[in-house]
Amino acid sequence: MAGDAFSDLRIDYGDDALRRADLPADPVDLFARWLDLARDAGVREPNAMSLATCDAQDQPHCRMVLLKQLDTNGFGFFTNKQSGKGEQLRANARAAATFWWVAPRARQVRIEGVIAELPEADSLAYFLSRPRNAQICSAASPQSRVVADRAELEAMVDAFAKEVGDLAVPKPQHWGGYALLPSVMEFWQGREARLHDCFRYVRGEAGWQVDRLAP
Repeated sequence: MAGDAFSDLRIDYGDDALRRADLPADPVDLFARWLDLARDAGVREPNAMSLATCDAQDQPHCRMVLLKQLDTNGFGFFTNKQSGKGEQLRANARAAATFWWVAPRARQVRIEGVIAELPEADSLAYFLSRPRNAQICSAASPQSRVVADRAELEAMVDAFAKEVGDLAVPKPQHWGGYALLPSVMEFWQGREARLHDCFRYVRGEAGWQVDRLAP
């Protein structure tokens, strides 16, 4: 079976270290530094993150989304709010995200916290910055809903494109942004022999507390 082949899949992560002396007071500063290094190294979509949510029945869900905003509002992403993730976030406004960059240095960042809706101005600004075809597809697609086949989906997009014509594509009311406001951030640096460096920031009343975790 395929599992037999997986036992031989290994990567030597090298010996890039993450030391306590390397850690800034604010973990978002370290995240931004790591993201910039991944982007400068040519990592494809370094802003891709695994977003985990939980529905009203406590069933977890996970999918990849793209980080599109990072500021005092938190880690921002945009979606159809009538999608599965939108329904889950209405039921449980807590989430977790993971970033993974295997090159140029094996690094992982885990984030946990609460979700808040981004201001409408942020959502509109990002929607208007998207390519026109992406605007049309995101406005026409009933994200997460069952469709009969690809032809039905393409017909929805074609019909909406004809309706809009040459006019500006209006941002749907149900499309917008969320921000993950971190209460826990964990930084993982791969090292030789799986003796990795891992530091966890936990937000408290007095600021961020930092602890080293065993890998």
